[in-house]
Amino acid sequence: MASILVGSFPAVASSGSYVTKASRYKTEKIQNKYHIVRRQKHYRGIEVGSCHQWAKSFAVDAAPGDLFESDKPQHFPKPFWGSVKYYLYTFSRFTKPYVSIGTAISITSMALLTVEKLSDISLTYFIGLFQAIVAATLMCSYVIGLNNLTDVEIDKINKPNRPLASGEYSFETGVILTAACLILSFGIGWIVGSPPLLWALSIHFLLGTAYSIDLPLLRWKRIAALAAMCIVVVQGIIFQVAYFLHMQTYVLKRPTMLPRSVIFATAFMSFFCLVLALFKDIPDTEGDEKFGIQSLSVHLGQKRVFWICVSLLEMIYGVAILVGATSSRLWSKMIMVLAHALLASILWYHAKSVDLKSNSAIESFYMFIWKLFYAEYIIILLLR
Repeated sequence: MASILVGSFPAVASSGSYVTKASRYKTEKIQNKYHIVRRQKHYRGIEVGSCHQWAKSFAVDAAPGDLFESDKPQHFPKPFWGSVKYYLYTFSRFTKPYVSIGTAISITSMALLTVEKLSDISLTYFIGLFQAIVAATLMCSYVIGLNNLTDVEIDKINKPNRPLASGEYSFETGVILTAACLILSFGIGWIVGSPPLLWALSIHFLLGTAYSIDLPLLRWKRIAALAAMCIVVVQGIIFQVAYFLHMQTYVLKRPTMLPRSVIFATAFMSFFCLVLALFKDIPDTEGDEKFGIQSLSVHLGQKRVFWICVSLLEMIYGVAILVGATSSRLWSKMIMVLAHALLASILWYHAKSVDLKSNSAIESFYMFIWKLFYAEYIIILLLR
């Protein structure tokens, strides 16, 4: 039994050789394990580090042919709905959604002023309203798109996050989108055939083009008075009178007549749009001055123009209170007076807290003014 056990082991003379082989085997095993660990770390670098750093370190440690197809960085397409949301978000930044919202609210408010009895609200009424809103919104998008195309270099200073300035849209993409909005707007107007609607779209197109396009005697945005005139005529007058007449004469087939509420809306919104025209240039002073845009903010400074705008708004709110006080109905009188007094107080409270050294604070206050703009169209409906 002892001989069997002894015979099952190597002889003493070869024991040193056996130990040497075992040590070499153990060393190679440790080295292989070490290289595997190092490679695993490099592979994890794909997930948590940059691909460039991973590729550089792996090229040093890995032998040619070690990078298998399954180990290469993979580029997965964006989910469908994620892509749709991204493109819609980018397009909305290109066309300024708050302007489109204001357009829809103003036209809807004017359309409601044409309603005299419940039977006026019919399918024909809603179709006519929808056609006007879509055509006007597309024309607004054309005007804004054209302004973006002609202001790329200015926006790189004033609004670097806009799609053209940031490079999210190429110039060609901007041209295609802008042209498409123009064609669709006039196409709808032509198909509908409403004279007030076509006049509104035509004047909007002419003034919006003259405002932005860089041709001799045009690009009126360079002159503060002409720039303000374009905005006041379109948003202050056309949006009230023309779209009211579209609903009144074309959709409801009634004779031309402008009620007291439409006249008030036209006067009030003309001054309000003057404030919007002046205020929008306040945070853009740096780029405007560099590229020769002679806005009022460039001439007078941001602080003075800011308080001029606030004072103008407070003044027209005061006039609105006086107009409301002359209303023939008590409920209308109380709503007009109290609502405008409340809006004037809120405006003054917010204005005092604005940091005029911060462009982001000024832009935030500008968007607040747009909310006041929306609110006025609701109050106008209650004027009698």
